[in-house]
Amino acid sequence: MEIIFPFEAAAFMVYIILITYICLTFLSSLFGKKSKREETPESYFLANRNLGVVTLFFTLIATNFSAFFFLGFAGEGYRIGYAYYAMMSFGTSFAALSFYLIGNKAWQLGQTKRYITPVEMIYDLTKSSFLKWTYLIVMLLFTFPYLALQPIGAGYLLESLTQGEIPYFLGASLLTLFIIIYVFVGGMSSVATTDVKQGIMMVLLMISAVFVISNQLGGLTLANAEVFKLHPELFSRAGMGDYFTPQKWLSLCLLWICCVPMFPQLFMRFFISKELKGFKTSTLLYAIIPTFLFLCPVIIGVLGHLSFPDLMGKEADQILPKMLMEHSPVWFYTLVMTGALAAFMSTLDSQLLALSTITTRDVLLPFSKKMKLKKQVFYGKIFVVIFAGIGLAIAYQPFDTIFDIAKMAFSGLAILFPTTLAVFYLKNVNPKACALSIICGEFIIVGFYFNWLPEELSLGFTSVLPALFISSIILLIGSKLFPVRHTISPE
Repeated sequence: MEIIFPFEAAAFMVYIILITYICLTFLSSLFGKKSKREETPESYFLANRNLGVVTLFFTLIATNFSAFFFLGFAGEGYRIGYAYYAMMSFGTSFAALSFYLIGNKAWQLGQTKRYITPVEMIYDLTKSSFLKWTYLIVMLLFTFPYLALQPIGAGYLLESLTQGEIPYFLGASLLTLFIIIYVFVGGMSSVATTDVKQGIMMVLLMISAVFVISNQLGGLTLANAEVFKLHPELFSRAGMGDYFTPQKWLSLCLLWICCVPMFPQLFMRFFISKELKGFKTSTLLYAIIPTFLFLCPVIIGVLGHLSFPDLMGKEADQILPKMLMEHSPVWFYTLVMTGALAAFMSTLDSQLLALSTITTRDVLLPFSKKMKLKKQVFYGKIFVVIFAGIGLAIAYQPFDTIFDIAKMAFSGLAILFPTTLAVFYLKNVNPKACALSIICGEFIIVGFYFNWLPEELSLGFTSVLPALFISSIILLIGSKLFPVRHTISPE
């Protein structure tokens, strides 16, 4: 008799694959710990600034491609169509340019002045406590929603994998606990070591998933033709429901360019390359990968209309596991979903480490300047646990689709980009004007999100474009009218 999921033998296979993956990941993190000579802030938080090209590249993509990539992309492919891929791949590839503009300067400064966090770098260059605390609060607050996406995605997937035997929030909690353990053990060295394996696994399994599902539907060409008959707008430039107006397209492309280098977990990676040439190579590779990898979950989302034609709202965020369960054997479905878990973990571990580093170095250390190096590491580990708890608290009752949660977090972080760019490249920038520009920009983002500001004021753009425009104007005019007579440019 044929045994199919979720009967006992298939369920047993699911648990075997999951447990094997978790054990291998933990062993990999121990290797990262073993490679460290001593536990200092630079070793624990930045892996001794010693990452080579391959490790740096994979830790960049593994950190950035998260629950948003696996579930959010497939969900938006289902809701919007192939236009979503075009916008995301274009915007993310061009984010490599902002990586270079920000990362090149950050690496040079990190080497000479030994900065560990972006906040301490901004403070040292401007000598402004007001700007420091504004920058720090924004970076923390707007990372929390994105932080919560990882346990949200993990909870959904573990619940789906185990057919409800591991409920959503229990699954989210178990994965978060496991991440706490290996981040506790090895810090950035463990995180970077596991990111390489998780990044390779994520890329290979996502590509394989497209081939398996499309073959089950008669081939990619035939399956797309069938979807086109049902919903031709999924193949249009504007997407389903003319979602991508020119204003929205421009806004979202600008969003990715400005927000990606402002993620604290990515910004800190600008400090950890062994050499500048290696960082530049990793940046170039980062620009290439999205052009093919981002297409995979969007294809699955579009083809999902053939098997699940009536998903609404947050249901669409689960189209990837639904399609795999419907069109692949249980072992392959479990492997791909384990790859998705790897993506969630590789982002969450980096977020926890980055937030704990910033809190330790930029909040606690100024009040206790004689704090020993080991004590800094100890507090960093404590904050890993605290921030993991905050992420779980937000994930307990998800309040929106994965894309909407991510867009809110990304928009808030993007407002830091003009100030960072100005501090790096302009002379006589007024730090108070920078802080005021950030505050005004964030007010616009939050105002549109909670409907405090009427949508008509955005002129069809998403909130990030008017917010970036106004914050940049405030920064430039404030610095022009009230210039600070000292050079804060790193050159």
